[in-house]
Amino acid sequence: MLGGFVDSAVAATSAGATSKVTKQRASSTKNAGANVSSRSQVGMPTRYSKVASSNRARPAALARTKSQKSRLGLKNAGRAPMQMARPSQGMKAGLHLTEDPLALKASVALVQDLATSDVVFAKNSDAVLPIASITKLMTALVITDAMLPMDEWLEISDEDVDYQKGSHSRLPVGTRLTRADTLHIALMASENRAAHALGRTYPGGLQRFVAAMNAKAELLGMRNTRFVDPTGLNSANVSSAGDLARLVTAAYTQPLIRQYSTDTEYWIDTGTKSLRYRNTNALVMNPDWQISLSKTGYIAEAGRCLVMHANIHDRSFVIVLLDSLGKYTRLGDAGRIKQWLEASLARLR
Repeated sequence: MLGGFVDSAVAATSAGATSKVTKQRASSTKNAGANVSSRSQVGMPTRYSKVASSNRARPAALARTKSQKSRLGLKNAGRAPMQMARPSQGMKAGLHLTEDPLALKASVALVQDLATSDVVFAKNSDAVLPIASITKLMTALVITDAMLPMDEWLEISDEDVDYQKGSHSRLPVGTRLTRADTLHIALMASENRAAHALGRTYPGGLQRFVAAMNAKAELLGMRNTRFVDPTGLNSANVSSAGDLARLVTAAYTQPLIRQYSTDTEYWIDTGTKSLRYRNTNALVMNPDWQISLSKTGYIAEAGRCLVMHANIHDRSFVIVLLDSLGKYTRLGDAGRIKQWLEASLARLR
């Protein structure tokens, strides 16, 4: 039973442990997140709260000692001066300054227990921010909802090339793929030309596809969400952690999305050569994780993002992490959340 776990979440909220965040409408996309106050909210057993609070060091599996770094040649080994990345919108709003008991690096986090629908962990979960390639989950949901023929051939065109940000793609213009293969690598490998081609070839064209994305978001009750393209390259694709939990739950109902988003690798025949694609989420290859849906995302404005539907200690959870600065911090954050949930649930049994 998870009763004590849930009760503590309610108690933490009612006790005023966090400051209230005013929800933002997605229509206010200019400088999204700039007006958001920060908060952290955790529902956990009292006897575990000390463990979570003290668990600020990186887990042993993720940390390297100074001597290890020296042996591995990582310490100042021919390293060029560090170039600071352009700050994300979350950083500009100061969301990264929010402290939480798990010492997460993500500015925004949410954990939902799907057995009860209770949010058991929340950090700036109402903040409206760019979501990068998490957008592709909605792209996939619109495609699967439309029940278009998955064996139909699509051709990558010059319209699918990202000339705005110059993002990398391994699909040459002229490549022909089935809709199934196009969706597969859009989800698993976050292939932008594939995602754009899915929207461009939708009945009625790209504009109709984006309208369908927003209509689906409204139907799901995603009130802080707005989509402007099927790839997530545009920073005007915005949402909140709470809304994305709804999207993950809806996408989970589609078997193709579950499979394609968690496959570890997939081969594509372009006609001139075979391309091997791998999952952008390394955790799907980790035997310690049971992940049934996954999507990563990154653009400078959004930071590193990750959403998952995962089974932890025989319970299903949605995990949302937005606006992490480092390349691997979202994976470390997911590990901290998993450890906390496992310990919390074990104490309640």
